[in-house]
Amino acid sequence: MKNLLLYILPALLVSGCGRNPADSGYALELPELPPVWAELLGKPCWRIEWLSPEGQKENLISGASPEITVPQAWSSPVAAWPFWPDKGIAPGIFRPAGAIFPFDAAGDTLFLSWRGGVDAFLYWELASAYAAGSGAEASVPRQPWNFNWPRFRELWDDPELPEESRSDPWRVDWKQAAFRIASTGFNKRRIVPEPREAVSIPVPPGLWIGASPFSPPLFFGEGEEPVFPAGTNPESWFSSAGVLRCSAETWILIPWK
Repeated sequence: MKNLLLYILPALLVSGCGRNPADSGYALELPELPPVWAELLGKPCWRIEWLSPEGQKENLISGASPEITVPQAWSSPVAAWPFWPDKGIAPGIFRPAGAIFPFDAAGDTLFLSWRGGVDAFLYWELASAYAAGSGAEASVPRQPWNFNWPRFRELWDDPELPEESRSDPWRVDWKQAAFRIASTGFNKRRIVPEPREAVSIPVPPGLWIGASPFSPPLFFGEGEEPVFPAGTNPESWFSSAGVLRCSAETWILIPWK
């Protein structure tokens, strides 16, 4: 994945849209952690991922807000994945914050948000789908650096979008959505939540938090039946008792080390 954009951006680089003399550093403004995450897990480390002016995917581990250099000639993604190494929680388990340059830049600061994490994730999935299947024949709007990101962001205020998708965008399978966009173009009617069902799982009572910043925490009192929303793909839930991995078919509770 590191050199993915070197494959799909050669036309930009050759045409003079590569390294720009005006390329400069941007300080990243990370979003506030959801209070229930901070309460249970404490302060995270962050894995920052972005696109360099040379078209390479870069990353670094930071405990604060670093400064990065991004391309000035086309839109590009920045993602920040929170993780807790002291608790054995690696990057990629909790959903990321993110931004799309230049839409989230003001002055020399790039402001990351939890909604922007969906944008950044979709950007990389569009790049992957474009490189794998469409190549140079793909229409310009389907290329992630030409995608209409402001229009995409308006979805979250569109009443025609399912409420489940608007309240928690991570309910959508963005890998599949990116494949459909790269193949046939963007259609908001395809941005639908993956189905879930209520599954009873005998876990200890207490507060349980999901890996999406938009997912409301669950609380089960003594003697109450714990019921989790579960789909085809396994999801993670966290409590003081440990980590629950569950799908509609199976589950496992892993105590903290």
